[in-house]
Amino acid sequence: MFFSCKNEKDIKGDTLNNEVSNVAHQFKSVDDVKLYAGQLTRIDSFPSQYITPRPVDVWLPKDYSKDKKYNVLYMHDGQMLFDSTTTWNKQEWKVDEWASQLMAEDKVKDFIVVAVHNISEIRWQDLFPQKAFNFLPEASKSNMKSISGSKDFKLSGDNYLRFIVEELKPVIDSSYSVFTDRAHTFVMGSSMGGLMSMYAVSEYPTVFGGAACISTHWVGAAPKEDNLYPEAIFNYMEASLPKAGNHKLYFDYGNKTLDAHYPQYASRVDEILKSKGYTEQNSKNLFFEGTDHSENSWNQRLDQPLIFLLGNN
Repeated sequence: MFFSCKNEKDIKGDTLNNEVSNVAHQFKSVDDVKLYAGQLTRIDSFPSQYITPRPVDVWLPKDYSKDKKYNVLYMHDGQMLFDSTTTWNKQEWKVDEWASQLMAEDKVKDFIVVAVHNISEIRWQDLFPQKAFNFLPEASKSNMKSISGSKDFKLSGDNYLRFIVEELKPVIDSSYSVFTDRAHTFVMGSSMGGLMSMYAVSEYPTVFGGAACISTHWVGAAPKEDNLYPEAIFNYMEASLPKAGNHKLYFDYGNKTLDAHYPQYASRVDEILKSKGYTEQNSKNLFFEGTDHSENSWNQRLDQPLIFLLGNN
């Protein structure tokens, strides 16, 4: 008779594998979302010990095949990406349109999209770069909480990233035919999602090889005079943004509606990128004249960050 003796690490590994397998089987085809191309699968309530469970979608290109490997693009505000008829403002990113077109034209590497839905009531808490709060002057922290617009000021950005890295990514890596290394793993978002994408690369530089930060919400919360959030965010970036060499960083901004508050910070972003050793080959900070803070503006230029992160050149 043979006995198997497993140590604690082995037992934890088996438990994690079982949990990943159980969650992976919950992905179901989504038939009520109108797509330009490809297919969408969803877990309606992705389980998590770190954040409030929420839907997670996975978009696969129309020729998805298990016989080849795909890059992975993680995106925030996942319910806004594919079908304007289902969104609160009747706008969308047109991710499936752009991804399908660019792959068909061989302008980008093959990739899938993992779309994490937001929960509107706690979106700010989930997407604010949590450690940037520590760069506020101690005497100002209470005042800055009040301009966040959050009734319950409990930052969860670190746990949001732990959810993606420790709970979601293992399921994606085991369920789909994807590359799992940094060089093929990217993150993208707009506004607060832009801040979180920067934060993801900074906190997990060995996981994410690049970030696209669209209309990045440098003001951090509601735009107001004497707002200390921008300086705190930039101080965090100076301390934690990875140095150039293994990453691609894309930022952009317009100058209408909420985006009108962003051009004043462009030079500071440029300075930080330069101080970290980034050049035009591995970083962008682009201005789009006359564009506003909306999916309709972002979907007009989505090809640029996609080609920058995933381009075949």
